Amino acid sequence: MILFISDLHLHPSRPAITELFHGFAAGPAGSAEALYILGDLFDHWAGDDDCAEPANAKVCTALRRLGERGTAVYFMSGNRDLLVDRGFAAASGATLIDEPQVVDIAGSDTLLLHGDILCTDDTEYQRYRATVRDPLFRQSFLAKPLTERKAFIGGLRERSESEKRTKAAEIMDVNADAIAAAFRRHGVARMIHGHTHRQARHVHTVDGRPCERWVLGDWRDDVGNYLECMSGGWSFRSWHGKA
Repeated sequence: MILFISDLHLHPSRPAITELFHGFAAGPAGSAEALYILGDLFDHWAGDDDCAEPANAKVCTALRRLGERGTAVYFMSGNRDLLVDRGFAAASGATLIDEPQVVDIAGSDTLLLHGDILCTDDTEYQRYRATVRDPLFRQSFLAKPLTERKAFIGGLRERSESEKRTKAAEIMDVNADAIAAAFRRHGVARMIHGHTHRQARHVHTVDGRPCERWVLGDWRDDVGNYLECMSGGWSFRSWHGKA
């Protein structure tokens, strides 16, 4: 059994979701061969020196214990936790994977993404994405004190939430041409991503080939969402804190 999650946005201000995650780690994830986290596990990540923050440390411990029990944990950064690096990997035992990543899942090459790179209609966001992922920006930002970094990220989040209220929903969703281009570029027939919070399975035809795209759901106070791959097939599952 292989599981996929994204967009939990864990933060001390959202204790119900954090509790759901720890139950999930002790429950379904503990029985899995592998767990793939495709970005935005955290609501924000100011740098690996924030691993010591109690809530973050507890998440790292839960992931490390998963690995010790035999579940391989793979972590891909999202737009909110793009500063996750080797310090987090050491604390959590997770294997960091780059975006995009092609992985053999159940005998088929599968493209894994966080998903924001597919939202090409939102040109303003794509310019921001390119800036914050630039190595020079990253180096300069991480040289600042942790408190300053957190304050800066907090301001970005407030501005982002304000801007979302004025943007059309279609602009913030994935672009059909970008999806087709990704299938072509990587030569795969299956894609899994998060970011949009629009859980669904989509079927595409790309150059005459049938392709499938699984979009992971976000986590809410009362329910967690994950994608499960078993020998019998693929399915979305919900986690309410109990098996």
